[in-house]
Amino acid sequence: MKELFVSDIWGYQPTTKHTPGTDLTGFKVEATDGSIGKVDKHSEDVGSSYIVVDTGVWIFGKHVLLPAGTVSSIDTAEKTIHVSRTKAEIKDSPEFDKDKHIGDPGYHQQVGGYYGSPRL
Repeated sequence: MKELFVSDIWGYQPTTKHTPGTDLTGFKVEATDGSIGKVDKHSEDVGSSYIVVDTGVWIFGKHVLLPAGTVSSIDTAEKTIHVSRTKAEIKDSPEFDKDKHIGDPGYHQQVGGYYGSPRL
């Protein structure tokens, strides 16, 4: 059951209105309690979809990896992504590791475990 739980967080939920092939780079990202930055990069890989958010000055230029399951909605007209986590939850997330985020299942388990299951 744990594997299903972890993989659920790495996929876009049907309610997000995500359209495969949409370039999300540059979209604003809104937590449940305010803006957290802009999408620096993203992936639509099955079982490993995510967005990397450049938080800018908000948390001193930190980048954060958000599994696609944290995305609650995507507004392509407004170029905005809403995530179902608070700014504090995102700020306290595991440090983004640009060398491990691709192809390291242990890193994905750590990040997926931190965010838990998708919330709508």
